[in-house]
Amino acid sequence: VQLVESGGGSVQAGWSLTLSCVASEFIYSTYCMAWFRQTAGEEPEGVAAIVDDGNTTYADSVKGRFTISQDNAKNTLNLHMNSLKSEDTATYYCAAKRGRYDCYAGSPSLPYGMDHWGKGTLVTISS
Repeated sequence: VQLVESGGGSVQAGWSLTLSCVASEFIYSTYCMAWFRQTAGEEPEGVAAIVDDGNTTYADSVKGRFTISQDNAKNTLNLHMNSLKSEDTATYYCAAKRGRYDCYAGSPSLPYGMDHWGKGTLVTISS
């Protein structure tokens, strides 16, 4: 499975961006897909996660501002980001794994259980 992110860019605080992640194929009947973000020298942080039945979870820092969604017909995962803040600046990664275990955006172990990762897309928010 190859994951390719797009939609990153530079915007001002308060603006919106939508990130997309296209999967080359999807072979899992049950799965977890998630968006992570990472800044230099930091561990990846779970931002939002979704499982095959549509249940979603979010990091506390983005609740009410970010929305994760999936278009199964297009093998696409999206992250709609509103009211962006300077602290949202990071490289954002899409990732996927088989099964739903530990698929919570706030789980510190989630990044280490993902099977497939994209190469990331940079989001820069200026204040």
